[in-house]
Amino acid sequence: MINSVSQSNPVSSAASASKDIKESKETDKKPEISAANIRAQTNQQILQASLQVSISSGDKPMQLLFRSAIDKINEVLQPEFGDDAIKNAMGQDNSPEGTAGRIVALSTGFYEAFAKQRPGQDPEKIAEEFTKVIRGGVEQGFKEAKEILKSLQVLDGTIASNVEKTYELVQKGLDDFLASKKVKV
Repeated sequence: MINSVSQSNPVSSAASASKDIKESKETDKKPEISAANIRAQTNQQILQASLQVSISSGDKPMQLLFRSAIDKINEVLQPEFGDDAIKNAMGQDNSPEGTAGRIVALSTGFYEAFAKQRPGQDPEKIAEEFTKVIRGGVEQGFKEAKEILKSLQVLDGTIASNVEKTYELVQKGLDDFLASKKVKV
């Protein structure tokens, strides 16, 4: 048996090494980062996470929906209301009276800024215009809230009556606010 030992040719070895380095660099290159690549990676991660959640959740889809919504709401509210905004809000009075009181207080809190934008105008007219604008927002907000509750099939019984009572209390609060701004003779 003949043992063959390859003789090393310096020129071919250098060319071979150069080729190996070039191929190594090409395979080490990272794919170019683009919006499409990032979007594709994000979508893939979302799908994997969704699959993982679906597999591990079993028969608790509503609990997952609730937890996901609460987490996202907390994330969005965090800059203005701090950590765990929803949990902290749960300690507040969520009765129709408490909710209406917060709506009236927060919305009428903008009155001074509204009035400052109308220097020289009749104060009663300013108050009427302001209240009209606020009522428009209240109307739209309650309409949208009712639509959401209807789509969730929960706008009935106590919830429906509490929504109506809250609406009525907000309207009364706005009436009281407007009356307080009218000049007393």
